[in-house]
Amino acid sequence: MKKDKKLGSGIAIGIAIGTAVGVATGNLGLWLSVGIAIGAGVGTSLMQQGNKKDNEDSSKKSS
Repeated sequence: MKKDKKLGSGIAIGIAIGTAVGVATGNLGLWLSVGIAIGAGVGTSLMQQGNKKDNEDSSKKSS
């Protein structure tokens, strides 16, 4: 998966979870923003894991 798609997917999942919790608690504004922040964090960590994997694969090929 491309780097941009990992970040976008993380944010989309965060929005979905934040919206669900926000509707359930009656505080949509708070939970939507929390969901976006958590989703951005998850997307960023997925991108970094992908970079590490790509770097390991590249070093194995060059050896």
